[in-house]
Amino acid sequence: MEHVKPLRADGRRNRERLVAAAAELVARDGAQASLEEIARKAGVGSATLHRHFPSRQALLEVVFREGVAQLCARATAQPGKNPAAELAAWLEDLTVHTSTHRGLAAALLTGPEGLSAEDICCTDMVRDVLRVLVDKASSAGAIHANATTEDLMRLANAIAVANEDDPLTARRVLRLALTGIQP
Repeated sequence: MEHVKPLRADGRRNRERLVAAAAELVARDGAQASLEEIARKAGVGSATLHRHFPSRQALLEVVFREGVAQLCARATAQPGKNPAAELAAWLEDLTVHTSTHRGLAAALLTGPEGLSAEDICCTDMVRDVLRVLVDKASSAGAIHANATTEDLMRLANAIAVANEDDPLTARRVLRLALTGIQP
């Protein structure tokens, strides 16, 4: 096993700034966001970007995974006092995130490094979080008994795809759809 030397504090800060800048610019410009602009926005040089991320694919993978991990962490941090509202709020977050970052996963799958769907797919993580929220809302009688995790995943994904790069419309359409799942 290869030993990876931990980053110094300044290296960690540079990496964090690069990921934050990349997330912002990928959300605005898509997966083909300018690497030079990402480095500039992060306040580092192009060489620093390439030291941390040897390829566009490596950077996109981190942006994608971190975004999904943050999304899932927000769901688990909810207090659990209003399961229906928490489910609806998280579905909105999921739909907006997917609408805004839709091209990211596709870019990773078609990139030169040939990452497989299994290498980048966070679907299981999202599904597990959603399943917990659906179970809580269902147990509280806050949603129809036949509303399943898979149904809500499809609903959020379909709305995101239909409203790619338009998160405000995606949120509005999801809210309209969710009024149909309330008992």
